[in-house]
Amino acid sequence: MRKYLSCLLLILVSYACNAQLENKIILGTIDSIDSKILQEKRKIWVYVPNSASGGLYAQAKYPVVYLLDGDAHFYSVVGMVQQLSSVNGNMICPEMIVVGIPNTDRTRDLTPSHVDIDPLMNDSNAVRTSGGGEQFASFLEKELMPYIEKTYSTLPYRTLIGHSLGGLTVTNLFLNHKDLFNAYIAIDPSMWWDNQKLLSKAGGLLAQQDYKGKKLFLGIANTMKPGMDTVKVKRDTTIPTKHIRSILTLNKLVQKNKRNGLTYGYKYYKGDSHGSVPLIATYDALHFIFKFYDFRFKDEDYLKFSKNTITKVEDHYKEVSKQFGFTVPVPEMMINQLGYMALSQKKMEEAEYLFQSNVRNYPVSFNVHDSLGDFYAAKGEKARVIENYQKALTIKKFNETRSKLEKLLK
Repeated sequence: MRKYLSCLLLILVSYACNAQLENKIILGTIDSIDSKILQEKRKIWVYVPNSASGGLYAQAKYPVVYLLDGDAHFYSVVGMVQQLSSVNGNMICPEMIVVGIPNTDRTRDLTPSHVDIDPLMNDSNAVRTSGGGEQFASFLEKELMPYIEKTYSTLPYRTLIGHSLGGLTVTNLFLNHKDLFNAYIAIDPSMWWDNQKLLSKAGGLLAQQDYKGKKLFLGIANTMKPGMDTVKVKRDTTIPTKHIRSILTLNKLVQKNKRNGLTYGYKYYKGDSHGSVPLIATYDALHFIFKFYDFRFKDEDYLKFSKNTITKVEDHYKEVSKQFGFTVPVPEMMINQLGYMALSQKKMEEAEYLFQSNVRNYPVSFNVHDSLGDFYAAKGEKARVIENYQKALTIKKFNETRSKLEKLLK
């Protein structure tokens, strides 16, 4: 099937593909799970990439982003994931499923220890239910993640994002349950909690544990009064600066432990407050965590297609596979377009290799057999054309393929 698209057409299609129903733009779905651990029904907000709906290509699988305070950050994070993974041809990060976790009792779920009162909270009622963080971690591990992986088309790569008390939870899981996620994004975390109890344990845990293959991004907001900076604040002892001082201490501890295999990045946002920092920090974190993922063709790759182009693509996805920890084949659409490009330039050996590669990697896709049939049609091998079109139609009834086959059989 000739799916030979210009960059402009790709951009137009990406804009047109936003799910629409009765003049409404649909961003995701509200799902739910009955939690025995938390003894309550929990709603979850789920975004699945548009490409999951099928169409020309095989059903894809996706890494998963778990998002704390999901009701606050779902729209912005989904928008960023869409923009960075597919809009305008971007491949800065992979397409991903986003699971937003709204709160029922935020202080209970997002604090690792109980306190009766905390100077920064200044309200005993606000912390009355605190300390349920371990139960919440158990809910994530034993109920939510298995449900998501059973219900949705997932890959075994998980990212956790949290801000404020959510950032505290991210840090707690990173330190005490490090294998739950592959990548952690802690945005302006409340490391002051319970007189810095978690922070006091961080240095030892960072030194003792192996973090090879794990990634952490720390976003730090400017919560200081005018005239204060990140050097002066370290000497301050007042309660209002305890929040940023605690985060700066965490940053220092993580940087100090360079032998534990962790891939670490951080950024201080001088122009952003505690409330505004999640947007820009998440954007930077996605760039940092998936900096290995982006692939861009050069003009000569198109104009003078050769085996070097194929090698470049395959080598890139070998590195992507290494970073993810499992095999990631070259995307079906990319190979398909390269195959037709080679065919248009009469590079028959390269075209056959590419189309056959897609058949090996995506055997249940009707498209790969249809495209291989087109290749054999260009070579004039009628029997093999018919064989591949028929194979495609056993997988999916597609009018264009049926029409091509009927013309051959007349």
